[in-house]
Amino acid sequence: MLLSLFITFFKIGMISFGGGYAMMPVIQHEVERHQWLTSDDFNNVISLAGTGPGPIATNSATLIGFHTAGVPGAIAATLGMVLPSLILIILLAAFLYKWHTNKWFKSSFYGLKPVVTGFIIFAAIHFGWSGFGPVKYQISWDQIATVLIAVGAFLAIIKYKLHPFMVIVFAGVMGIVFFQ
Repeated sequence: MLLSLFITFFKIGMISFGGGYAMMPVIQHEVERHQWLTSDDFNNVISLAGTGPGPIATNSATLIGFHTAGVPGAIAATLGMVLPSLILIILLAAFLYKWHTNKWFKSSFYGLKPVVTGFIIFAAIHFGWSGFGPVKYQISWDQIATVLIAVGAFLAIIKYKLHPFMVIVFAGVMGIVFFQ
C-alpha cells in the first residue's frame, strides 16, 4: 500500500504543471482507480486540503495518504508528491541557464498554458457544482447565486482592477447575503 501511494503520487508530481488545482482531475482519477476514497470522501479531502497552508496538491496527497494508511501513508504520499519537484528543480537549475533563450524552449511553455487553464476550469466547475448534490437539469437559486458571485469576482479583478483581498471580502459578504 505504501509503495503504491508513493509511486502514484510520484507520477502525479512528475506531471504537476500549473499548480495544485490543475492536478485535481489527475488526483481524482488515481484515487478512484485505486478505490482509496469514496467520491464524497475525496471532495471532503480536497475541501480540507484547500483550507490549509501550502500547495493543495501536496496537502491532498498527505490527507489521502493518511486516510488510506495512517501516518506512514501520509509520509509516503507526500514524499511521492514533492520528490519529483525537488529532483526536477535540481536538474533544471543545472541546464536552464543554457536553454532559457532557446525559442523552442520558450514556446513549449506557452503551449502548456491552455492545458493548465482547462484543468483549472474543470476543477472549478467540478468542485463548485459537487456541493449542490447530484447534477439536475433544473437550475437552483444556489447555483445562480454562486455563478453571480464568481462572475462578479472575475469582473472586479479584471475590469475594475480591485485588490484580490477586497474581492474576497466582497464575495464573503455576498455569500452571507445570498445563502443566509
